[in-house]
Amino acid sequence: MKPLLPALLLGLGFSCATITPAAAYPVDCAILLCLAGGWPASAECAQARAVFIARITPWPVEPPLQIWNCPMHAAARRATPVEQLFDITLRNGVPSLISEPPALPLIPLPVAEQADIDISDPVYDFVRSIHVYQISYSQNRGHDDNCNRTDYLQLGTYGPQGEYSWSRAPVSSMPTSSDFAPPGGCSNYFFRSVFVDWQDYQGTYGFEEVRY
Repeated sequence: MKPLLPALLLGLGFSCATITPAAAYPVDCAILLCLAGGWPASAECAQARAVFIARITPWPVEPPLQIWNCPMHAAARRATPVEQLFDITLRNGVPSLISEPPALPLIPLPVAEQADIDISDPVYDFVRSIHVYQISYSQNRGHDDNCNRTDYLQLGTYGPQGEYSWSRAPVSSMPTSSDFAPPGGCSNYFFRSVFVDWQDYQGTYGFEEVRY
């Protein structure tokens, strides 16, 4: 199944000649598809990525992918999760590149800020790979010669069905790809950012960081 998504992405090409603009369908469907494919170079995926990053740009910090806004069950006639994923984007009047399989007896899940179909299949692990880190850190030498440090880190993660939640985490869990690098000793240092990372469908790593 793994070669299917890249092949379909290449076949589709995301060209203006073969797909409607991202505004013509829910942007979260575009984010889902473009993220899975490693953000292919196209106007549609550029727009989707801009929304993805804007959502983590303070304030407020939002879930970058809001999968509950993508009507996945409406496309659940396809034979595999990947084919369903493509149908979500292609069903708005754009000819599908995938042959029509028999209908599947899929039961919709209650939508309470989660996907409206079962996405527990490993094919959707790229959704659960998204992590959002909101960090605030400072250190300085006080008048009493003590080192004053304050740190706060919230970690945003996605559950089995795409549900999003925040939890506290130690600052040591910040990814090494972040610019966060407190100096040794107690030199004055201040750092505040929102950092998001992910892996696409093939496991390729990506990240963005917004300082504020």
